Amino acid sequence: MKKPKVAFVCVHNSCRSQIAEALGKYLSSNVFDSYSAGTETKPQINQDAVRLMKEMYQIDMEKTQYSKLLSEIPQVDIVITMGCNVNCPTIPCKYREDWGLNDPTGKNDDEFSKTIHSIHAKILELTEKIKIMR
Repeated sequence: MKKPKVAFVCVHNSCRSQIAEALGKYLSSNVFDSYSAGTETKPQINQDAVRLMKEMYQIDMEKTQYSKLLSEIPQVDIVITMGCNVNCPTIPCKYREDWGLNDPTGKNDDEFSKTIHSIHAKILELTEKIKIMR
């Protein structure tokens, strides 16, 4: 059975959704393919997120990821919104979930670390859900 494609969606595709894409690839690439995108883009991924992901996981998100629009990713099976607190875009999919995460942009490293740890745990939960769905 082919792996489902998961899109992690946030308005600017520069922080939470990028972290989720990176951790999805790192933790669960054997179960699903990870993508991230937004309705707007930023010139670069949030530099605090980049730095902390390097420190915590030795993942350099800037090597393989960049801020993308929804139109730049393939059709997906699962959509995970990050908790945009604005109108999250509607994307056709078989399953949808909102993780309700606050944006740590502009906050201290502790807040960023909490967000990264939350995303890590949610990726593992999603992995288990996908295994059951198969």
